[in-house]
Amino acid sequence: MKMSVFDSVTVELYSLGSVSAIRKINISQVSETAQHSPKGTFSVFRKHISLALGGLKDVGVFGGGHPFDLELVRVPPNRAAWPFHSHSAQWELYVIISGRGEVRTPSETVAVGVDDVLIHSPEEAHQLRNIGSDDLVYYLIADHAPADVIHYPDSDKWFTKPQRKSFRMLEADYYDGEE
Repeated sequence: MKMSVFDSVTVELYSLGSVSAIRKINISQVSETAQHSPKGTFSVFRKHISLALGGLKDVGVFGGGHPFDLELVRVPPNRAAWPFHSHSAQWELYVIISGRGEVRTPSETVAVGVDDVLIHSPEEAHQLRNIGSDDLVYYLIADHAPADVIHYPDSDKWFTKPQRKSFRMLEADYYDGEE
């Protein structure tokens, strides 16, 4: 019998007196996506578990999605998944499954490995890099704010979600172009 990635099971919730569909998947059946920077400095393979469970990309409960995203992330040796960045609104929780890495923040760089758990609050710049000879594998859990602005201090770029646009700022007077 062929199983789909998304199986729905109906269970009666006695305390609520209603019927609800439990969404269940097996991570081994979730496809892996790859993302690489043009020069190869950044490389990441991701299993979008929340999307496989019916979530929407960058959309929380305010737009019909889940309250958080869950991904299984794999970073090759001597690579980082993403540039050094901070979120204006999003929290990120990392659970290291295998490999060795280092986390860079504005004040320090810390080694991480199997069974380490770390959390980054909004406005805290961070980057996780694989420093081992094997893949660095971790779960990433991130909450969903209605909007998020990501700052990249090394390149002074900004990125907005849900619009998914990158830009550099040019300071202007508040009323410039309005009158």
